[in-house]
Amino acid sequence: MPVQLNATIVDVARSAGVSVSTVSKVINARYGVSERTAERVRRVIAELGYESSLGARSLRSQRTGVLGVLVAEFEPFSTELLKGIGQAAEGRGYELLAYAGRTGPQPQLGWERRSLARLSGTLIDGAVLVTPTVSGADYRIPVVALDPHADDSSIPTVDSDNLAGAELGVSYLLRLGHRRIAMLAGRPDLNSAQLREQGYRNALGAAGIPIDPSLIQVGGFRPDSATAPARALLDRPDRPTAVFAANDLTAIRTIEVANELGLRVPEDLSVIGFDDVPDASQFRTPLTTIAQPLYEMGRIAMEMLLQLLDGTGPAQPRLTLATSLVVRESTAPLPPTP
Repeated sequence: MPVQLNATIVDVARSAGVSVSTVSKVINARYGVSERTAERVRRVIAELGYESSLGARSLRSQRTGVLGVLVAEFEPFSTELLKGIGQAAEGRGYELLAYAGRTGPQPQLGWERRSLARLSGTLIDGAVLVTPTVSGADYRIPVVALDPHADDSSIPTVDSDNLAGAELGVSYLLRLGHRRIAMLAGRPDLNSAQLREQGYRNALGAAGIPIDPSLIQVGGFRPDSATAPARALLDRPDRPTAVFAANDLTAIRTIEVANELGLRVPEDLSVIGFDDVPDASQFRTPLTTIAQPLYEMGRIAMEMLLQLLDGTGPAQPRLTLATSLVVRESTAPLPPTP
């Protein structure tokens, strides 16, 4: 029997030779149906590909059996997190719904509230929120935050050590001999971006190098928003010899802008990113970067959510994972002055 698109409960009853009420009893595991008949109904349900309404299921049981993963948009960072989230949910009796809440050119403040208002209660039982923008919100269902915009102690949170990671990256450039190091910063409203800029400042300060405000430009985490600031940093007579970018995508765009200006990476310019998404190793000039354990962050966030749903709660409501330096081909020692 072929799978039937949009099969209804009536189709199942007709194919199984039973009443609609019998099919309903089988779906909801009620008494009054022989095992032989129930098995026949289940076989027809599988053959037709019938699925009962999530909304109707939630009204009956107060649970949908679906967990949400809410992101502003699907991009390499969130995609890597999703891999770990999916692994943790496997075999736990839940389905996953990945939902992108971005409605315009830039994610808007409170996008996760609007998304949860559409989904919570009738479609999902709980959610992992990737880079939520507001703190202290009443989400109505169990939620766990991944890399939140603001430091929020009201909900369980998983992130990485952005401050130490930035210090590690800039310190590596200093060890290579670079002193004129620029930063292509992330979004000013994002907590992780603020910590990465602070790490940049800390590393230069520890080396006794004064901060040059003109060498800090906001790239905004997106290649399109990074183009103009990257060009402003590199198309000047006193250009930097190295750039620390707040994420891999803007670091890659910096290399592209450098090439357009006739600069070679790493011979003329060293570039380091942050995240270690797949693009970093696959780019034509493999990118030196600060790796976040994205898969592990996603896995732990989902484990926390499952613990909330079980009523046990996470042992550690706030977990910050270590970052690490991955050296590739976009960085090199500063050439000696002629």
